[in-house]
Amino acid sequence: MSDEQTDTGTGWPQPAGPARPGGPAGEPDPRPDAPDPDELSPLAPQGPAEREPVDEPAVEPVDDGATVDLSAVPRSGEPVAGSDGLGEPVGESAAPAAGRSRWSTAGVMIAALLALLGFTLVVQLKTTSTDPTLGATRQEDLVRILSDLDARENRLQQDIRALEDSQRQLRSGEQGRQAALDEATRRADELGILAGTLPAVGPGLTVRFDAGAKPISANRVLDAVQELRGAGAEAMQISGGDGASVRIIASTYFLDGDNGSLVVEGRRLTAPFTITVIGDPATMRTALNIPGGVVASVRGVGGNVTFGEREVAEVSALHVPIKLEHARPVS
Repeated sequence: MSDEQTDTGTGWPQPAGPARPGGPAGEPDPRPDAPDPDELSPLAPQGPAEREPVDEPAVEPVDDGATVDLSAVPRSGEPVAGSDGLGEPVGESAAPAAGRSRWSTAGVMIAALLALLGFTLVVQLKTTSTDPTLGATRQEDLVRILSDLDARENRLQQDIRALEDSQRQLRSGEQGRQAALDEATRRADELGILAGTLPAVGPGLTVRFDAGAKPISANRVLDAVQELRGAGAEAMQISGGDGASVRIIASTYFLDGDNGSLVVEGRRLTAPFTITVIGDPATMRTALNIPGGVVASVRGVGGNVTFGEREVAEVSALHVPIKLEHARPVS
């Protein structure tokens, strides 16, 4: 061995070099800031005090006689409570199950909303399509119809107040007999006008039907009479081109005759036909001019309908009183 190498005791030669400032090997370095030789060696073992502390979970002692609750052990797919207090799924099947649950709830809510929307649309369609005739009516006609209905309501309210006044007078004592007689007379006159046994005068309207390519049918005249009654007509009569007139009451019937004539109550009338009616002229005119009504039907077959307002219309044709055979007043 060369004198430039020293024996390290490990069998490997160590080259000779300058001696460490500390003196001979194995002696401490006298410098105050000299490092510890043990720290310079990577093979130097570390003692218990030099190891870094490691947090280890505390192990609680288990009682040999204690029993373990197997039901508390989570199975695959069941949630395990985490540090945040929320359940975390165990296993890979927990996420798809939660997704199916969320989708099923959303599907039920969507289906319910769609069903509600469909029901609302059906109700709206039924509401708007209930009366197609009024739906096609102009705004001015609707306003006039509403005004006519209000006027009719006012008349009915007046009739109610008049009847209530009559009732109070009948119960007032000495004036009861005279009030009863006046009331009976008024009621007899009204019933006579309705039955066609008494003539009537008042504001009204004349409605004339002129035939076109086709004659005026009995159905068209009957529709006009029904519309006039619904508009508040109180007395009516129909006249033919020959001047003959027939009183129209509740039991009046209409039939088609020969050569465009009309049979009313068994009497033949020739065209053109004129209906004289007593009532509110504006209301009755509006009723006949409703889109799709009498005027539109007559003009659709080439005929024509003309109106004439009368401040004083006279219904002079009389009807033979009907003799009752079966009906009796209730006592």
